[in-house]
Amino acid sequence: MSQNRVPYDPLLDSPYGSNSNLNAGNTDFGAPAPHFVGTAYTTSTFGASEPPSAHGSVSALRDNNGGYAYPPKLAGGAPYRDDFANSTRELNEKNDFYEPPRKKTKKKGVFWALGCCALLIIAAAVIVPVYFFVIKPKTGSSSSSGSTGSSNGNGGSSTNGGNGQTVITTGGDGSTVTKADGTTFKYNNTFGGYWVYDVNNPLNNSARAQSWSPPLSEQWQFGVDRIYGVNLGGWLNLEPFISPALYEPFYPLAVDEWTLCEQLMARDGNLDAIVNHYETFITEEDFAQIAAAGLNWVRIPIAFWAIEVYPGEPYLPKTSWTYFLKAVEWARKYGIRINLDLHAVPGSQNGWNHSGKLGDINFLRGVMGVANAQRTLDYIRIIAEFISQPEYRDVIPFFGILNEPQAHSFDTTLPDVIPRETFRSFYAEAYKIIRTAGGSGQGNGPVMSIHDGYFGLTDWVGFLDGADRLALDTHPYLVFGTVTAGEPAAFATAPCERWSADFGTSASSFGITAAGEWSYAINDCGLYVNAVGKGTRYEGTYAEGLPNLGSCGRWNDYTTWDATVKAGLQQVSASTMDSLGDWFFWTWRIGESSATGKVEAPFWSYKLSIQEGWAVTDPRTSVGQCQRLGSVVNAFYTNGGALSSAQVGQGVTDAIGGVASLGTHPWPPTEVGLFANAALLPTYTATGPIPTLPVPSQPSGTPAPTATTNYGSGWANPADTELMHVPINGCAYPNAWNATTADIPSC
Repeated sequence: MSQNRVPYDPLLDSPYGSNSNLNAGNTDFGAPAPHFVGTAYTTSTFGASEPPSAHGSVSALRDNNGGYAYPPKLAGGAPYRDDFANSTRELNEKNDFYEPPRKKTKKKGVFWALGCCALLIIAAAVIVPVYFFVIKPKTGSSSSSGSTGSSNGNGGSSTNGGNGQTVITTGGDGSTVTKADGTTFKYNNTFGGYWVYDVNNPLNNSARAQSWSPPLSEQWQFGVDRIYGVNLGGWLNLEPFISPALYEPFYPLAVDEWTLCEQLMARDGNLDAIVNHYETFITEEDFAQIAAAGLNWVRIPIAFWAIEVYPGEPYLPKTSWTYFLKAVEWARKYGIRINLDLHAVPGSQNGWNHSGKLGDINFLRGVMGVANAQRTLDYIRIIAEFISQPEYRDVIPFFGILNEPQAHSFDTTLPDVIPRETFRSFYAEAYKIIRTAGGSGQGNGPVMSIHDGYFGLTDWVGFLDGADRLALDTHPYLVFGTVTAGEPAAFATAPCERWSADFGTSASSFGITAAGEWSYAINDCGLYVNAVGKGTRYEGTYAEGLPNLGSCGRWNDYTTWDATVKAGLQQVSASTMDSLGDWFFWTWRIGESSATGKVEAPFWSYKLSIQEGWAVTDPRTSVGQCQRLGSVVNAFYTNGGALSSAQVGQGVTDAIGGVASLGTHPWPPTEVGLFANAALLPTYTATGPIPTLPVPSQPSGTPAPTATTNYGSGWANPADTELMHVPINGCAYPNAWNATTADIPSC
């Protein structure tokens, strides 16, 4: 294979390979997803046709891992919720995780006691007692309905109105979950988590992901509770390397979601393939599996076209929001919190494929830089109003307002892509918008998370000092810069050395600091990882003059990885988790290539790492890893650091008036990238009606609900009545996505 080509070129290679048995007529998305952690599907075909791998269930994982040696408690550190010494679970729960589900006899406290029901279960001729409890059904809405869950078995039921049909409403490890379509699967969670869902009270927030993670009905304690998160990347905001089977038929023409939509419309006359992707790529089972993996948060990227599109923008409008609402329902059901991330905005904030359009940056840059930013702020406002409603704020307590804006130039000899002060003014304006929507103080609206814009964490110390729940995001990767060759174990201390100090300092001096993305990748191998049609730094094909460090063939084929490779990746993972403190892995799932039927970028799939045995299967065991390796530690968590009251929203009564420095960041900006005088540039006018995001439909299923749920209006603050920025009638605006050198219109 030529090193100047991607691993698979659909124009030159057979899409199925010379020895493939794949059905060439199969047009379904990718290949069936593999079996996972012992889940059992009844009528669903999702994953049914692929045999489980050697690590396809928690039982199989135990055969390879055996017992687990727990790390010692760090000297001098204050206790934290995830500390094994303070855990509410026994220390052997780690080994329990690798065993098949077991019936246990420990009875949990309940709101309403049911009589103890003796159920005959044939399990090696042993009769196991199972206890049931009832979560009281309620009508209407509640954002913090209280209930106690069960850590094993089906734990609660509800009698549905006049039909007398009893429905299980909660359960722990080994319980059976019935989905909205009537299919079922087994819930495996040996970390003490339990699910809760009552069709007559679908806003119940009692579910708990694990015993050490607070249920949704309790406040998350930032700086005490640790974020062990994963991204659902490439689901509602498409990326070629995450869902290659969507892009491969159009190689090399489809390079981002813009061109993919164009190619799909030309071929099919519709965008049904994207709807099918939304429907199948992430399902309810994934949320159950995420909780079972010891993860307590998900970061969900969405794009602005979840709200609307302008004429000429080819994206599928509004549909992804419907699936985001499904994600909210599933997260609520399994006790998982959501970091909602606005991943793509008008004009592109970074020019990369995941911004929606590969090419120029037209956000706060170029002729349409201000207009695109105005439009973006309106979308931030619409989202903030929705997620600040009482019905959603406990499930979505974190809002990343802009993914990876390329503000600081990677070439230090060049000026900033977006001027530093302009960039900060945008964030300051967004802060006022979000706090207007949700209000002041803990529990009122989300934590607002800002990306560092590649200025670095330390550059943000002092920004909006005293702000109410302002978090800082950055995405540390071992790749995309200088790539070196080596086995995974050789990189074990690299995360500690590169990131521990900065993350600890940022948490101590700025406040909440979380890594929104990281991965296992020790090199940039993987199908489409750099971009469609781009080579790799590792093979020296990404750009001229790069050395060839080896072949990506080995790193793309995880089936060849031996125990040493997997153990090394576990070490890298543990070091990364420990150095960052609070984190979201990128990403949960990588879709299979249509050419090979398997994942071709394995460094990037958390789900695959669990299936195949290189995951840290209990994230808590990563705590102290850098210290154990004798490397640099995250001083904030190692030494028991604490966040200030304002940083966690305690005692804040005026989130806007109480931040004096907001007045030093004017909006609209005085300059943008490429234009020192922003006053000359075209803008939109605030004369349009503001759209409201739709709320979920009433629950359906068998039996049907007997109550009507109030899902809110879609708008938290009725006093927030400012109109939306829209184009001025008669103004000949240039193309908002290609206006860096356009003529300035006279309007």
